[in-house]
Amino acid sequence: MEAEIKKQQVIHAGQLHKVEYVLGIIGIISVLVLGNILLKTDLLFFRLLIGTGLGYTLTRAYTGFAGSINRAYTTGSTKLLRAMMFMFFMTALATTTFLFLSDPANYDLWINPINFGVIAGGLLFGFGMAFSSCCASGVLTDLATGFPRAFITLLFFGFGIFIGFPIQHTATWVTNSWVTSSTGNQLQGGVFLPDLFKWDGLGGYLGAVLLTALFCGITVYFAYRYERKRKEHHSYHGYLTERIQDLPDTFESKDYKLFSYETYRRIFIKPWTLKQGAIVISILFVLLMGVTKAGWGASTPFGIWFGKLLMFLGVSPEAIASFTKMSTEPFVMPFFEHPVSVQNFGILVGTVIYLLTAGKMKTMFLQGAHIRKREIALFALGGLSMGLGTRLSNGCNVGALFTPIANFSLSGWIFFLFLALGGIIGNMVAKRVF
Repeated sequence: MEAEIKKQQVIHAGQLHKVEYVLGIIGIISVLVLGNILLKTDLLFFRLLIGTGLGYTLTRAYTGFAGSINRAYTTGSTKLLRAMMFMFFMTALATTTFLFLSDPANYDLWINPINFGVIAGGLLFGFGMAFSSCCASGVLTDLATGFPRAFITLLFFGFGIFIGFPIQHTATWVTNSWVTSSTGNQLQGGVFLPDLFKWDGLGGYLGAVLLTALFCGITVYFAYRYERKRKEHHSYHGYLTERIQDLPDTFESKDYKLFSYETYRRIFIKPWTLKQGAIVISILFVLLMGVTKAGWGASTPFGIWFGKLLMFLGVSPEAIASFTKMSTEPFVMPFFEHPVSVQNFGILVGTVIYLLTAGKMKTMFLQGAHIRKREIALFALGGLSMGLGTRLSNGCNVGALFTPIANFSLSGWIFFLFLALGGIIGNMVAKRVF
């Protein structure tokens, strides 16, 4: 009798997976067809596709910016951190193809100011992502895999951004840079690394690429040393998904059949390695910059969405604009006409598509559907801290870290240092208190 029950459970699970597979394929077709038909411009459709690609990649490669610090602290593994450095370098190198022999002013480069804001923002963001186990892009993917945690984090993330808008736009310790370079001064006032190497024979880009490689190499060196120390002290636990990603590929080409489960598994289910994920994200970033002339941003719409929530509750757009020191336009603009909102929506869609095509949607959603009451305060504090931090540092892990580094802004590396410090402090506090 027990054997028969198990057999029926296996059959039911297989049927459920097939339903998810079909829904996943329908999801892909829907994005391609409905996105093209319903979105007002080709550029919005492009944003949707890029966002979908980012969400799909972040989920299938089990990767995320927050995890680079959190995993290292909790498990001792620095594989994700090292993969991030590889991605930073590859993206910066590729960005050179746009900027070399062109006017940087033709691009919306994120050469952020270097000041107390980027320091405080990095600390706050790192602290918050330790509490919520995600960042701005991560909270979007987590809506499908840990809805209660992600929803609470997103709500307070938006609130933190909203109350931080007036500080970002008026506080001189956020807007003014302590040091600038010639090109940086023409943009947002920061340091543009090629300006430091104008004598290198390639407009400064050779020196900037080599300096970026040096910074990445130093980070990788200390990451290896830290991981080795954890292993020596028997406190290295590793990370489950990284072990899954590192499993050897047993596929034999002589057994290849186009219409087979094995082919489907390799195309839609098999997790990508961290390095594969880094390469795909780099490609998507380069496509985004080539088409839009700007990098990847994610957090600002959260504050706009919070403003829309206030409008739904009866607050006037004029009152919101007056408080935030912004125009009413982003708050009254329809959701699917705001470029970065569409892109963020795509991240969620991409996550759902991977989970469905891999047959993991129901399992992952149910696993993350329950939280303890005391965790509500933890996630709320994490979201609030990250939201406020983004306004002080002019961005999140993609807007103040990844994009600035890819754009050769020194501010990105300074943000990274204090992000890591904030992440360590946050993990220490979370471990002690909760």
